Amino acid sequence: MFTILFIAALVASVLVKFWLARRQIQHVLAHRNAVPERFATVVSLSAHQKAADYTVARTRLASIEILAEAVLLVGLTLLGGIQALDQGLNTLLSGTSIPNLIRGIALVCAVGLISALVDLPFSVYRQFVLEVRFGFNRMSIALFVADLLKGLVLLFLLGLPLLAAVLYLMSQAGAAWWVYAWLVWIGFSLLILLLYPTLIAPWFNKFQPLEDSSLRARIDALLARCGFATKGVFVMDGSKRSAHGNAYFTGFGASKRIVFFDTLLDRLSAPEIEAVLAHELGHFKKRHVLKRIAWSFAASFVGLALLGWLKQEPWFFSGLGVDPSLATRDAVALTLFFFVMPVFTFLLSPLISLASRKHEYEADAFAAAQTRPADLVAALVKLYEDNASTLTPDPLHSAFYDSHPPAALRIQRLDASPV
Repeated sequence: MFTILFIAALVASVLVKFWLARRQIQHVLAHRNAVPERFATVVSLSAHQKAADYTVARTRLASIEILAEAVLLVGLTLLGGIQALDQGLNTLLSGTSIPNLIRGIALVCAVGLISALVDLPFSVYRQFVLEVRFGFNRMSIALFVADLLKGLVLLFLLGLPLLAAVLYLMSQAGAAWWVYAWLVWIGFSLLILLLYPTLIAPWFNKFQPLEDSSLRARIDALLARCGFATKGVFVMDGSKRSAHGNAYFTGFGASKRIVFFDTLLDRLSAPEIEAVLAHELGHFKKRHVLKRIAWSFAASFVGLALLGWLKQEPWFFSGLGVDPSLATRDAVALTLFFFVMPVFTFLLSPLISLASRKHEYEADAFAAAQTRPADLVAALVKLYEDNASTLTPDPLHSAFYDSHPPAALRIQRLDASPV
């Protein structure tokens, strides 16, 4: 019965994703030859058409990825991929005294490696074909490979201990193992939030203190008005990978810092940069960051509780093409859960996007109260243009996939803000 339910959910999710992609492509192309009236004086037709073509190209590539992911999932489950991997590891390790914990880690790593290899051609195409075609790529092949290797090292140093801890708890902590695993996950997540700004991020990018004294004075005045304390304002060399621009806050508690992409500083004026920063400050002042962390912890609590139940049910394994009596049962349960659950939760995506969009509107309103709304509007227009983000997304596709409201809706609200 569970097999039928899984197949039905998988087919439904794939069909909905294809339908949404088709809607997006048709909608964007239908509006390709005319800049929306609100943007007609600030966005050229050529820039609007570039954004349309870029969006269509990304959506078509994403459609192929959807199919590849579905094929991989069926191969790992119903066609016996995970079962075969487990048997292969048993054959390879036969006659050794390697404990089941290590065998389980090896199985999860093997599945992760296969998934990464399936994703790799798409990443390469996206970076060195699609991004090059539209003039965004600045990453060399050497840097791409270096990033991959650094990511693997981080997975080894941080991911493997976490995986080992969870698998140990699954086998040794009794029926309440998932509660202890949840506490471990909370501690791990908070540790990463603390370490990321000073230890992890600098391994991939260079961060220099903001040197523009006049801009720094403007930023310091904004921070003082908002009562925000930070460990520093930094400029990141994002231009070595991409022409896209961005700004963000990182860290937690005393490790908070503000980061600007160098590409963003090159493009925006000082008032526009201040407005973008005010928007990001709005997320903190409205406690969006804490709310998102709390939501993440609540979702992980529910997910682990569900996994705690499913791992005891033979039908969960057999329904997905795996023998429930495997010695690496805990590792298999963990792997199946994280591969299969997105199939059943995809239709909840609009609810998650809706909550995120609410936060974006609130942050925009905060920025409009702290700076001139017109400056944030001007910054948003430049960012949408520089990142080739379409001004005319399909509303339904956007509701599923976009954490930020469409440009037209954001700017409509900002236009109505008191000056």
